[in-house]
Amino acid sequence: MRNDIPSTLTRTIVCKQGAVRAVRFNGDGNYCITCGSDKSVKLWNPNREVLLKTYSGHGYEVLDAQASCDNSQICSCGMDKSVVVFDVATGNAVRKYRGHAGTVNCVKFNEESTIVLSGSVDGTIRIWDCRTRKMEPIQILDEATDSVTSLQVSDYEILSGSADGCIRRYDLRNGKMFVDFIGKSVSSTSFTRDGQCVLTSTMDDSIKLMDKDTGEMLNEFKGHQNHDYKIDNSLNCQDTCVVSGSEDGHVYFWDLVEAKVIYKMLHEGQKVVHSLTFHPTETCLLTAAADKIYVWRSSPASEDG
Repeated sequence: MRNDIPSTLTRTIVCKQGAVRAVRFNGDGNYCITCGSDKSVKLWNPNREVLLKTYSGHGYEVLDAQASCDNSQICSCGMDKSVVVFDVATGNAVRKYRGHAGTVNCVKFNEESTIVLSGSVDGTIRIWDCRTRKMEPIQILDEATDSVTSLQVSDYEILSGSADGCIRRYDLRNGKMFVDFIGKSVSSTSFTRDGQCVLTSTMDDSIKLMDKDTGEMLNEFKGHQNHDYKIDNSLNCQDTCVVSGSEDGHVYFWDLVEAKVIYKMLHEGQKVVHSLTFHPTETCLLTAAADKIYVWRSSPASEDG
């Protein structure tokens, strides 16, 4: 077994928040956040299976969340059309942004965690300034013609995926937008860790690796099932493997260069594995299916880390 694949299940955590809609590592990988269908956001130490805090402030299912760069805040979004910023220590909701006309699918901080970006079924990305008391967005990006399903932010770029079959990249340095028409509804899109390529899942059982600047397709990854649900993809921390959830209860791993399935892991009960998050520096993967999250590592030796 390759040592860049976390093939050993070390923990199964019952989150007790209904269906787990998303799981996300924080910036340094010491903690993770889960989003629940019971309106809650929870902060965990997944290595020790410890629930640290529960955050309440949404009126309906929570679909996505992210920790700020200094771990002092969590932003989250959901089916109540709102974006909430929580203070990690106190558990209080310090900002609640309303303005989207429908469910908010995805939310991200910028690199300095001064700005929150949110993507919605209303086809817009709204940009909120956390440094002010202003409750209106400072900018609205409305180029998508269907639901915005996925967001990624780098130091000078915004990457979005939409159900209109396009990925859009906004270059903030020169104010330009680049559009690549992929064809099918985009389920998940993200930058590779080196920032040179874009990895995009579409709802026709396909993941495509594309050159960020030219739009050229470099590789295509197939074998998993993704045509009904929003399914996360990721790269491992070394940028050597592509990993994705699947509607057949497995997590799939492909070699980045050869595009062959090199491993797949079955989840109990064969439930849809829709959300996953890779540790930023270690060979450790968290996956979500039904009401649980699963901790996978390359070896159980570091389980207590």
